[in-house]
Amino acid sequence: MKRFLSLLVVAILAGVITLGTYKMFLETDPVVITKNETTPKTTVIPTTYNSTNSSTVVPASIDFTLAAEKTVNAVVHVKQYGITKTPRNLMEYFRNGGSTERRIQGAGSGVIITEDGYIVTNNHVIDGATDLEVTLNNNKSYKAEIIGTAPQSDIALIKIDTDEKLSYIPFGNSNTAKIGEWVLAVGNPFNLTSTVTAGIISAKSRDLNEYDGNFQSFIQTDAAINPGNSGGALVNTRGELIGINTAITSQTGSYVGYAFAVPSNNARKIVEDILEFGDVQRGILGINGDNLTKKVMEKYDLNETQGVVITNVGEDSGAKKAGLKEGDVIKEIDGLKIKKFSDLTGYVNSKSPNDVINVKILRENRELSVPVTLTKYVIQRYNIEDVGVEVANPNPDYLKKFNLDHGVIISKALSPRMQRYNLEGLIISEIDNKKVKNVLQVKQIIESKYPEEDITISLIDRDGEKREFVFQN
Repeated sequence: MKRFLSLLVVAILAGVITLGTYKMFLETDPVVITKNETTPKTTVIPTTYNSTNSSTVVPASIDFTLAAEKTVNAVVHVKQYGITKTPRNLMEYFRNGGSTERRIQGAGSGVIITEDGYIVTNNHVIDGATDLEVTLNNNKSYKAEIIGTAPQSDIALIKIDTDEKLSYIPFGNSNTAKIGEWVLAVGNPFNLTSTVTAGIISAKSRDLNEYDGNFQSFIQTDAAINPGNSGGALVNTRGELIGINTAITSQTGSYVGYAFAVPSNNARKIVEDILEFGDVQRGILGINGDNLTKKVMEKYDLNETQGVVITNVGEDSGAKKAGLKEGDVIKEIDGLKIKKFSDLTGYVNSKSPNDVINVKILRENRELSVPVTLTKYVIQRYNIEDVGVEVANPNPDYLKKFNLDHGVIISKALSPRMQRYNLEGLIISEIDNKKVKNVLQVKQIIESKYPEEDITISLIDRDGEKREFVFQN
């Protein structure tokens, strides 16, 4: 019995020693993954490629092969080359004087829309390019020329010259595309040419940028879109073009399930205008409006929760001539339900000046149908070259957010130095201590100055704080 107990103790000790040795020398430390529950800020990122996993379950009955075969040869790889000036010292940085030049390259996608070589892409894909190169799916490369651009809509039209008839994608009707409909995104993410991904239309009339009243109306999709997909095709299962892939909302810089495309009806209208007139002929109602938030409903004593309430009617506008008034709620346009402002602008932006649209409004609990003739939108912009920015007249409702009744907005940074900062949407309230109410006043002040005279700019930042800057000439 004693011998048995002795053997048992020895066995236990041997087991403990063996286990301890394994734990100490052989076992790998476990990998511990902690989840941060804090939601990081999301940013909207143009999907151009410059040098999170998601999966979509597709029913077995859905076949994308025909749509892929129809479209993959009509989506091209667009490379742009440009010259940027790099300051050599701190003085050059502040004065933007003489500097070295460096060749840069960016890349995106494009969609062939005619057999003779017209290609739609995003404006940000080709912006600033001195040379453009287009590579087809068969690896043939061509130089391209810019035919016209629409920066507000982020659409550009370019062309290549070739004797061969090219594959192209016909335009579909983005107004009839439905939420839940299957779509393909075709493009060149991360320079991986001819990539096709599948998903559904997640939403329509998404607005990502309201700062200057330039309401957009994007198609949202969960088809995977990444840097390099900009300018590529969003197509339905019939192989029809229903959108131009433009941007992603991401916490990481890569696709996380949310992607956006310019509707094909808007893109088609821009292309037709550029070819016929040389620029975009934009028709407008001539109103300012608001979505029906709780605060707006209380202000106008409304019970409606969907629609657009008119907050201002422009003089000499089609809306004014048709009798529309402040407080009217727009419910439909040409039979299309209007739930929010981006529904309205998405449809109106596909129309031209002098087009007549039928607007259904709610006024004092009565529904009225009013025909309205759209008027031409005249873009009022001015480049302050010595500062390096472009300014535009803002939507009055945007100024009200900052308790202002004057000012112009920075619509674009022009110089490489100013492009380093996120200036778009900031308000210039004064120039040389003079209040500015519109672009014309800005132009008059700037052009009245001596060539070597400094420029003092008063900016209102996104927090409503006033900041003053002096630009030396």
